[in-house]
Amino acid sequence: MNQTYYPQTAQRVDAVTMNRVLRNTYLLLSLTLLFSAAVAGVSMALNLPYPGIVITLVGYFGLLFLTTKLRNSGWGIAACFALTGFMGYTLGPIINAYTYMYANGTELVMMAMGGTAVIFLAMSGIALTAKRDFSFMGKFLMVGILVAFVAALANIFFQFQPLALAVSAMFVLLMAGLILWETQQIVRGGETNYIMATVTLFVSIYNLFTSLLHIFGFAFGDE
Repeated sequence: MNQTYYPQTAQRVDAVTMNRVLRNTYLLLSLTLLFSAAVAGVSMALNLPYPGIVITLVGYFGLLFLTTKLRNSGWGIAACFALTGFMGYTLGPIINAYTYMYANGTELVMMAMGGTAVIFLAMSGIALTAKRDFSFMGKFLMVGILVAFVAALANIFFQFQPLALAVSAMFVLLMAGLILWETQQIVRGGETNYIMATVTLFVSIYNLFTSLLHIFGFAFGDE
């Protein structure tokens, strides 16, 4: 059997299984990104309103729970598309807001997209080639994401701009770390379900994009 040995994790990983999970993850991620972008485009064209924080959270966590429950069946793929499509819908009004708010709104969106792509490729490249074991980052990332999420919810009431920027900066760092960690989990056999791997990477990309958009809007927005 073709196996690869990683002394850092002291385990043997079936290379065929790892390659299949990695291939299926990137394929499903590409399809969900295209689907989400299409939904966002329709949302923008129809000028649909932002659903609000309550509906957004209920929709996101509800569909995430559904995807997790169905992750080992074909219905898990349908749930994954439902989740990413819903996130695409919420993204449309956000992009529209920036294009209306700033004279260079389109440029800001493109900058955020470019920055997201660069960070994703860089972190993925490190995860695929680095010999260092980044599994220790898992707990730190989960705690950091929880803290940033709570801070973001709190700032909905306080509307404190410096805190909002700090939260966005935190999410950029945390999502970059999550991409690195999750990709290496796939490579080293820690993640064997490509549906859940896709969801993790998609959510990382989504949060990375929206956080960069917020930072760029504050720093370079031309009103």
